[in-house]
Amino acid sequence: MSAMPQTASEPLLTVRGVKTYYGAIPALRGVDIDVHAGEIVTLIGANGAGKSTLMMTICGKPRAREGRIMFAGTDITGHATHEIARLRIAQSPEGRRIFPRMTVFENLQMGSTVCDRTHQAEDLDRMFALFPRLAERRNQRGGTLSGGEQQMLAIARALMGRPRLLLLDEPSLGLAPLVAQQIFATIRELNAREALTVFLVEQNAFHALKLAHRAYVMVNGLITLTGTGRELLERPEVRAAYLEGGKAGAPEPGGTAAHR
Repeated sequence: MSAMPQTASEPLLTVRGVKTYYGAIPALRGVDIDVHAGEIVTLIGANGAGKSTLMMTICGKPRAREGRIMFAGTDITGHATHEIARLRIAQSPEGRRIFPRMTVFENLQMGSTVCDRTHQAEDLDRMFALFPRLAERRNQRGGTLSGGEQQMLAIARALMGRPRLLLLDEPSLGLAPLVAQQIFATIRELNAREALTVFLVEQNAFHALKLAHRAYVMVNGLITLTGTGRELLERPEVRAAYLEGGKAGAPEPGGTAAHR
């Protein structure tokens, strides 16, 4: 893992007291998180904990019903999704959601539509250098790629917008272990080489915590633990719930948090 970046006084992303609902059903019940520039911050938790909902709420769909989301000093709580994207927050969503009938090249072009296209050719070269497999398949339709290749394409498409903050939702989902390790290695490389700020939602807790500078645990729409990735890897309740087959229950709300 790269060294812990020096954190500024104000985080790049701040989430405070955010509550999100699906109809009358609460999905997020007062979430607080911070992501500083240059960090990799990981959010782990069981299925249905609210992890993906938080990621989508940051992007404006669904909207937070209570609380506040700040990005680079701007309150984006009420912003539309396209307005948030223009602030250079990019998301690689769960399930990849590439354009299956478009070629790899065309999918990447779509990723640059949210920013100035002046550097599009340069950015395409960067993506093909970062993901050589995509260069080999640049004229192939996205829907014909393997799962790992589609995940590479989803991340590369997000990076085409030159994001200040990259949101990654379950990038290892459904991938073979070797391919998942390659994806995590790429995330680490981008952070170390370009100081890319990453907020990562991931069920593969072991690899996610090894990668993270800091991490949060979510249970039933609430943050229950926080600390460095190393600290959470060593906590017995995290190991029992997420690293040893999940035989024990997840940490309960109100449990003691490890602080950075």
